Amino acid sequence: MHEGFPITAYSASNGLGATTRDVIQALRRGESGLRACPIPVPFETVCGAIADELAPPPPALAAEDSRQTRILCGLLRQLEAPLLAAQRRWGADRIGVALGTSTGGIAETERAFSEFKREGRAPEGYQFSRQLPDALLRIVRALAPFSGPGVVVSTACSSSAKVFGVARRWLSAGLCDAVLVGGVDTLCQITLRGFHSLELVAPQPCRPFARDRNGLNLGEGGALLLLEREGTGSARLLGVGETSDAFHMTAPHPEGLGAIAAMEAAMREAGLSAGDIEHINAHGTGTSLNDAAEGKAIAHVFGDRVPVVSTKGYTGHLLGAAGATEAVFSIASIEHGFLPVSLGSVPADSDLGLQLVQETLERRVKTVLSNSFAFGGNNVCVAFGAAS
Repeated sequence: MHEGFPITAYSASNGLGATTRDVIQALRRGESGLRACPIPVPFETVCGAIADELAPPPPALAAEDSRQTRILCGLLRQLEAPLLAAQRRWGADRIGVALGTSTGGIAETERAFSEFKREGRAPEGYQFSRQLPDALLRIVRALAPFSGPGVVVSTACSSSAKVFGVARRWLSAGLCDAVLVGGVDTLCQITLRGFHSLELVAPQPCRPFARDRNGLNLGEGGALLLLEREGTGSARLLGVGETSDAFHMTAPHPEGLGAIAAMEAAMREAGLSAGDIEHINAHGTGTSLNDAAEGKAIAHVFGDRVPVVSTKGYTGHLLGAAGATEAVFSIASIEHGFLPVSLGSVPADSDLGLQLVQETLERRVKTVLSNSFAFGGNNVCVAFGAAS
């Protein structure tokens, strides 16, 4: 097993709670964060929305105020001390930022357009720049003035998983000594209606890998993780596998070929074999095709030996924030010694041949894979390991 890079701090916010502590505690208790959708849509569904009031950004960032900005600012506030320590240790120019998003600030543009239709003018202070993906990078650099490499990745549902590959390459190449990675996405009409038009949205809480699964739920939130060249952390980034099978714009390869290649690549980079993996946090959206393809891929590589969990039943599908959020969940399993129940998976689809976690397990794990598979065949698997 390769030594990898330590993850020295992390934060998360989603339908389970506004703070990392609340999120991890709810995950451990097996509580779902899915509730009535806060956005009016002409169909029935539930969403993983953050229930807590989100604090506005600092006055200097008033022009950037949006729900996406508020979530990101909350994540950064939780990491204030470790980010400051990293800056003192390495220097601002040696810290990179790699973030992912799918919808960016589209929700702000939707609200502005609604007001324009209603009032004949755009809202005062509205700026289209809030919609652009690089708004995330502007916010981070305004609050934590890191001047190393910076990038925002947008590959749909694998966006904030791909940033781990970016960070690993930057650190391995000596471009920086620490990288802040993560992702943020918010609920908006375009994704809710778009997934509904594809007949993928479930009216009730989603049931990943269940026999009678009938679609996904969407959510909002974000997560940030600090990777350093060296340091103390409960988990380490061991390897990242990235593939792009381009089988179909919205459907996965039916045999999961891209997913298989991504998992094998992550293990190869980590110096691990299939027998070394002790837990898989699956992409597991709850749709018929996704779960069937991923189930075949996991069974092909691991058989039914490895405990598998989908956490979409807790948060909904966080799109561009899913990869980073599920990385935090994977690290929590290593750090706190538990495997969360795979909510909604009973009765399981026996045709998939997976060992689904159907009750919370108190169990020490040292190696975890986290899968993120996106539209267009943008597949990512991230391997994490316990600190030695």
